[in-house]
Amino acid sequence: MAVRRITIIKISRLENYNINEDLQWFSNSLGLFGDRDKEKSCFRVFLEILKVSKVHAGISSEQIAIRSNLTRATVIHHINTLISKGLIISKDNRYFLRVKNLEELVDLIRSDTIEVLKDLKKTAKDLDTELGL
Repeated sequence: MAVRRITIIKISRLENYNINEDLQWFSNSLGLFGDRDKEKSCFRVFLEILKVSKVHAGISSEQIAIRSNLTRATVIHHINTLISKGLIISKDNRYFLRVKNLEELVDLIRSDTIEVLKDLKKTAKDLDTELGL
């Protein structure tokens, strides 16, 4: 069974953001910034993958490390996080956004979330029946 961790954080969004602030808000809403990630390195890894998505090209972990000024180990750690969240995929040692753009990514996350909620509801119903609730 594949495990995918879906994280969505409701954060108020100001109306007069610039593109960088919008990207940070988007990434924060997807839980890409942990309390331990003071340098926002996961966000930086995600941005590098996003940049190459414009030309539908993948990027290697080594290229990400060079472009983001991070160690390859740090990049690999965050790549694994992004894969486990279902945001990116790996193909031939290159990393890609799971779909072609951010709007499709949100639609995919919505579908993943609905699927999880359906499973939870079915299990809750079965448990209620079993427990006589």
